[in-house]
Amino acid sequence: MTGQVRTVDGRVAGRRGQATRQKLLDCLSEMLSTSPYRDVKVIDVARMAGTSPATFYQYFPDVEGAVLELADEMAKEGASLTELVAGRSWVGKSGAQAADELVDGFLSFWKKNDAILRVIDLGAAEGDKRFSRIRTRILTSVTGSLTESIKELQGKGRVDKDVSAPAIAGSLVTMLAGVAAHQKGFSSGSGMKQADLKPNLALLVHLGVTGKKPPK
Repeated sequence: MTGQVRTVDGRVAGRRGQATRQKLLDCLSEMLSTSPYRDVKVIDVARMAGTSPATFYQYFPDVEGAVLELADEMAKEGASLTELVAGRSWVGKSGAQAADELVDGFLSFWKKNDAILRVIDLGAAEGDKRFSRIRTRILTSVTGSLTESIKELQGKGRVDKDVSAPAIAGSLVTMLAGVAAHQKGFSSGSGMKQADLKPNLALLVHLGVTGKKPPK
């Protein structure tokens, strides 16, 4: 945890206070992974953390406020997704590798942060702009980098100039986020094997960016 951490009333929290606050967030995160968001109560989070509701309210106005803190920290971590695209070559086998790593990065990030991402999606779907902004932060930077990659290929004559780079990039990122959010739902009953998910997503990404199948 970096920078000054303040209580709800504006006081700077000391080391002990910061540790308590972080423990509350850790317990909340654990509870979100096993319980529906609407069922999580302050008293339950405080009890799991070994403290009181009064202490919880020193650091957060309510459960939603604490969830937003978790979401904000997760969004900062999501910046690493941009690194999977920025400055990468999409020519030849390098493009195939870039597509593979982007897909793997999305699936891994969503799997690791599944609980809080579900809450973000719920809040955004209900029209809560705070959650919508956080979701946008996660996806926009990746979309921007992918857009630049497509434009670079257009500049080299490798991709048709009539293609809308922002539209393609936005569609690909939305697809990745959607599939990543529902990867647990894929089963053999749907006629699809889990092992087929990553390579076929990578194929779609490579086709979308370059207009070609990846080289073998």
